[in-house]
Amino acid sequence: MQRFEWPPVWLAVGLAAIWGLGRVVSFGSPALVTLGWAIIATGLIFMGLAVFEMTRARTTVIPRRRASHLVTTGVFRYSRNPIYLGDSLILLGACLIWSSPLGLAVVPAFVFVITQRFIKAEEAALAQYFGPDYAAWSTNTRRWV
Repeated sequence: MQRFEWPPVWLAVGLAAIWGLGRVVSFGSPALVTLGWAIIATGLIFMGLAVFEMTRARTTVIPRRRASHLVTTGVFRYSRNPIYLGDSLILLGACLIWSSPLGLAVVPAFVFVITQRFIKAEEAALAQYFGPDYAAWSTNTRRWV
């Protein structure tokens, strides 16, 4: 399971599952494809803004590495996990692009796995490193949206 300890691997697994499930049962609509691309673009924007804020704060974007600063500005005012939120939006958009109604089940499964395998540990570490600042931020900012 060690090779699955990097969130992009879970994203790739989710995308593969959505694509495969779209081969079993599919629906098609040009409007849904367009919407799917818009959702993916939104996810990429969330991710890009998060990386920008983390880079600006000179802290790591690598999961499980110690953060040097608590980032609460920009997109982090709205979500404690905008990169994972972006990943989830990419999966949702892929369901629409690849006409995969069964793939919609992958999105909550991804959220569950990422929360259990990464977010809870990351939040515990941030609480330990940043104490009251993290407590205040996490009280006022949702985990996802």
